[in-house]
Amino acid sequence: MAELSTFEEHRTRLWGVAYRIMGSVADADDAVQETWLRWQALPDGAAENPRAYLTTVISRICYDQLGSARSRRETYVGPWLPEPVVGDDRALDPQDRVTLDESVGIALLTVLERLTPAERTAFVLHDVFAVPFGEIAEVVGRSPESVRQLASRARKHVRATGTPRRSVDRGQHRRAVDAFLAAVTGGDFDGLMEILDPGVVWRSDGGGKVTAARIPVAGDEKVARFVHRLASRGYDPERMAVLVRDVNGAPGLVFVDTVGEQAAVMSFTVGENGLITGIDAILNPEKLRHLDLGAL
Repeated sequence: MAELSTFEEHRTRLWGVAYRIMGSVADADDAVQETWLRWQALPDGAAENPRAYLTTVISRICYDQLGSARSRRETYVGPWLPEPVVGDDRALDPQDRVTLDESVGIALLTVLERLTPAERTAFVLHDVFAVPFGEIAEVVGRSPESVRQLASRARKHVRATGTPRRSVDRGQHRRAVDAFLAAVTGGDFDGLMEILDPGVVWRSDGGGKVTAARIPVAGDEKVARFVHRLASRGYDPERMAVLVRDVNGAPGLVFVDTVGEQAAVMSFTVGENGLITGIDAILNPEKLRHLDLGAL
């Protein structure tokens, strides 16, 4: 039986791989558990390189699940956004971050959803975790050269979408989030306009469970009016707390009502000018049930 201690050494990396491929906390947790079961059944010493072996196993598990996951999301009500990681650095192991510092950001994970399962897997493993093409080939059942082409196509697609990189420092990002929060809680429409980039896009994921915009809202004035209207209708400081917390590695907002039920998680993209260029609001309660409200 393979050792638990060896598996635990790689657990953080494995979870990070699974989350980026699946975009789901629950699915990543399940994939790690399945990987552990397979590792446990392995005779001692059977894997010469545990890190490579475990990465291949969990990647294959996730790759096999991506097809059915994509089919479910094709019938999803409204925009589909990933399950957020709040106040938890499991997905942000600096030892495994190679080129894409924003690789766990909501904006990029949403773009990855448009790739084929093979493209997404190749992109995550190679561009984020620096896994050699030969090892990725074992996961997706292609030749190393084919995998190289998959990663290249995925990379070009990501660039073509104009997904912004995290080009501002943490302090500037936090100031933008604080300004947004002050404007929302203060009912300050002009303040909202001042912090929003002219090309800002709002996406909200209710999954048909709660009221949310069925299509993205684009443009600073439209987004400001939309957010201002939501706040005037739904924000009550006596029954709702608003917390600034890390959301997928960058400052974001968590709205929690006073009876302990999750209301919303917001992730922000901030441009070089310090203005907010994207807001992703996860409202679907099924995507928030993994959060420990007491720990926030």
